[in-house]
Amino acid sequence: MNGAGLFAHGWLWAYASVFVGGFLTSLTPCVYPLIPITVSLFGARGDDVPRRRAVALASLYVAGIGVMYAALGVGSALAGKAFGTFMANPWVMAPIAVLFVVMAVSMFGAFELALPSGLQQRLSSIGGRGFFGAFAMGLVGGIIAAPCTGPVLASILAYVATTKSVALGGSLLVTYALGMGVLFFAIAAFAVALPKSGAWMEAVKSVFGVVMLVAALYFLRNVLAPLAAIGRASPAWLVGSLALAAGGALVGAIHLSFHDVALVRARKAVGVGVMVAGLYGAIAGVLAPKHDVGAPVIAWVHGEDEGLKVARAQHKPALLDFYADWCIPCKEMDVKTFDKVADELQRFQLVKVDCTNDDDPVVVETVKRYDAQTRPTIIVLDNDGKLVKKYDGVVSADDLRPVLQATH
Repeated sequence: MNGAGLFAHGWLWAYASVFVGGFLTSLTPCVYPLIPITVSLFGARGDDVPRRRAVALASLYVAGIGVMYAALGVGSALAGKAFGTFMANPWVMAPIAVLFVVMAVSMFGAFELALPSGLQQRLSSIGGRGFFGAFAMGLVGGIIAAPCTGPVLASILAYVATTKSVALGGSLLVTYALGMGVLFFAIAAFAVALPKSGAWMEAVKSVFGVVMLVAALYFLRNVLAPLAAIGRASPAWLVGSLALAAGGALVGAIHLSFHDVALVRARKAVGVGVMVAGLYGAIAGVLAPKHDVGAPVIAWVHGEDEGLKVARAQHKPALLDFYADWCIPCKEMDVKTFDKVADELQRFQLVKVDCTNDDDPVVVETVKRYDAQTRPTIIVLDNDGKLVKKYDGVVSADDLRPVLQATH
């Protein structure tokens, strides 16, 4: 999972994706072996513990996880400017990509990555029993699971940081925690027996390994032009990329093991490579600008000063887009909003204000003048240069079109 296209299909899809990501994370080796320990904490499997109490304790445990992750989301939103600037720095992105690759290699079974057993036991003893103990254990549960949750959380936090929305950050991370808590609720409510580890868990680990490799490529996309150039906004490209990913899965990216004989290991390696290439290609295709045959061409002027000079000279209304190279929602705006209102934009002088380096004095002054603190920020001006509408964040084509139609 990564931030790319997270809200491309609407809010319900975004939150559902995060919820499913949390549930899948709970099946990884960093989390799954700890379930018996945490279940024993609130006695869900004991015959002498009423089911209502077991569910209440499980709820408090999941609430503890939610509070900790929500704090991460809120913090990422509040620190969005700094986080986003780092996203355009190759000295920051390269180590993050390396971390994702290392995590992927761990998921494929090259080595086990977990907190030291002594530290795990110490964390597990925090809080004691009872309601407070369950909540306290939940607070540290995310720390214990950090080796497996880290890459997924990093992807979500990267998206949240670009929006600088406290509500979005908190709610997405709470949803993620609820997904992680599904197993705990099920065990507490129905005394569900835990399935034994086996091939199914290795398949789940392989899925996460592939996702982490794709995430590494995605984060490098911000700083490597060849990766950013990959992708075509066409149904054929998308179908071809998904077919390539499916082919990689059939070859053995998921169901085969690197612990088998050499031929099987080679098949799995080829399958992983093909599947990663296909999935990255699909993401790149979704992010690529769409230009339908016969559709009006959208021509942008880069730089607020130069763009508004042209607007004044031609007595045209203007639209300013404050964007950054690291801003995922900004790229979604190009694909999901501006292309859909290209006909209306022909009357406007379109201006891109590059805020990738938001420490640049010119950028700082421009952002201050328009109070454009969010990425993206959309400013609509009439032909006299007066403010018509300001959008802090992503705006849909359906919401933007009537404003454009009414602006002259």
